[in-house]
Amino acid sequence: MDKDPEFNPLDAEQARQAVDCRQVFDAMRMAEADLSRRFAGSMAWKTVSGQDYLYRRRGKVEKSLGPRSLETEAMEAAFRAGKTRAEDMAQGLRARLERMAPVNVALRLGRVPNVVARVLRRLDERGLLGPRIAVVGTNALFAYEAAAGVQFKSGLLATVDVDLALDARRSLTLATEMQPEGLLGLLREIDRSFAIRRDGDFRAVNRDGFMVDLITAAGRDLRRRSPRARLSRDVEDLEAAEIGKLQWLVEAPRFTAVAIAENGLPVRMVAADPRFFAAHKLWLAEQEDREPEKRGRDRLQGEAVAGLLAGALSSLPLDDASLSQLPAALAVALREAVDRGSGTVPPEW
Repeated sequence: MDKDPEFNPLDAEQARQAVDCRQVFDAMRMAEADLSRRFAGSMAWKTVSGQDYLYRRRGKVEKSLGPRSLETEAMEAAFRAGKTRAEDMAQGLRARLERMAPVNVALRLGRVPNVVARVLRRLDERGLLGPRIAVVGTNALFAYEAAAGVQFKSGLLATVDVDLALDARRSLTLATEMQPEGLLGLLREIDRSFAIRRDGDFRAVNRDGFMVDLITAAGRDLRRRSPRARLSRDVEDLEAAEIGKLQWLVEAPRFTAVAIAENGLPVRMVAADPRFFAAHKLWLAEQEDREPEKRGRDRLQGEAVAGLLAGALSSLPLDDASLSQLPAALAVALREAVDRGSGTVPPEW
């Protein structure tokens, strides 16, 4: 395929470094998952009525594993040794990533704005990124380029906000999970200057003018209490703004990739599927009530992602079953854009 003017492939050194960084990052996440699951909490002996018992504590829950015996002593020793190994592994891999960060920056691999990376990491830590919330705006391009081993031209990426989509179909208990601070509180853990303009707004803004928008598809009322869905009750917090004609994007399959932030540290990104992103952008470019400059950028972004779907991301199928969530006209427009990206469409006379 001819080189697309809207993105450039990574050179050999960049590609090697990016692969190494992601492998270390994946290993670190596996070690951290062990710590948070298999080795969560603690084990300790307690004497009850003159008899030693082994107890496992997770948070506020404590459970007896039985009286002291060769079996429970082996269980306690294995837990202690395994937890120590996992802690050492996670710490060592995190330190290695920190050493790799300056190299990533020097090789111009750092792409995701630091504030966006920090927001996504917090959402990931809370278990909200992916099953409940995904990136759907311009920042999603960082996930696509990371997976494809390319870099989009800077003109496609400039933005002062991050759009987070809340999928109301999924099993959401956000009001409970985010208590007591809500999503706004999570943002303030990153930057205390984040604030909303008025109660019930869908946008938080920090002192640098960076915005976090929370959106959902129109008609998807999570709480059945108002036209908008608030993440946390009884506290100042963001509400999800319902956007018409956004259902196929908000409810699109999730696409996961590991990108690299501007400071050189990796970040797990979960975005809308690139097929649905491209279709949505191409649709926006045809809306006459949209500002001309935005329509032009929408078309460029849609065509650029279609170019990836014709090349590095061509493993994503474009058959009717795979695109069944899209309106038929959008599926047709997407396939035509991918054909243009692959050069299979004959030139017009």
